[in-house]
Amino acid sequence: MIHGDINRYEAALSRRGFLIASAGAIVSLAMNGHPKTAAAAKPHVLSPLPYAENRLEPFISAKTIGFHYGKHHKGYVDNLNKLVAGTEYAELSLEKIITATAGQAEKAPIFNNAAQIWNHTFYWNSMKPKGGGEPPAALKQKIVASFGSVDACKKELAAAAVAQFGSGWAWLVLEGDKLKVVKTSNAETPLTKGLKPLLTVDVWEHAYYLDYQNRRADYVAAVLDKLINWEFALQNVG
Repeated sequence: MIHGDINRYEAALSRRGFLIASAGAIVSLAMNGHPKTAAAAKPHVLSPLPYAENRLEPFISAKTIGFHYGKHHKGYVDNLNKLVAGTEYAELSLEKIITATAGQAEKAPIFNNAAQIWNHTFYWNSMKPKGGGEPPAALKQKIVASFGSVDACKKELAAAAVAQFGSGWAWLVLEGDKLKVVKTSNAETPLTKGLKPLLTVDVWEHAYYLDYQNRRADYVAAVLDKLINWEFALQNVG
């Protein structure tokens, strides 16, 4: 398979992987940029990675992807299926579970696992082999209007990711017509705050510790400079 064919295949696989992420029944992206489920399906399934485990090397190793995706992400899926079995959430889509349980302490285990499934699927698609570089023109225009330059946007994303205390996420989101950077802790997600996620960087230690140890800033720089998937962000603008 020639290089161009590989890139086209991975782009198609990335799109397919995100669309079926929540419950194996996602068929499109809603206008608000979130996955839209055509019909509730159960059990929830682990969506396929949009690329082979070694395709983000040398920036993220196959070993890290193997543990992160194959153990942590899969664990959230398995846990959620056990937690919602026989409950009022058993027939709900992933997004509805997230919104129905957000902010409810007694439902925290369900929320945490559901949100982490969604967040991780979004994270995998926020990166691609040979990513980084210049955003597509339509996205770049929005970035410049909101941050002044692409570099300024990346610096703000990096600062949010590095400064997040403990585990969490840094996000590029759309609020109204303006792009902004936000960070969330643990399993929290912009979905519950009326924001439209465009990209995310995972800063839980399991995302980078095998490759970077405590050098979170180096990991974040690698994601933003070498892996970030600007095309995915543009798709989510709607």
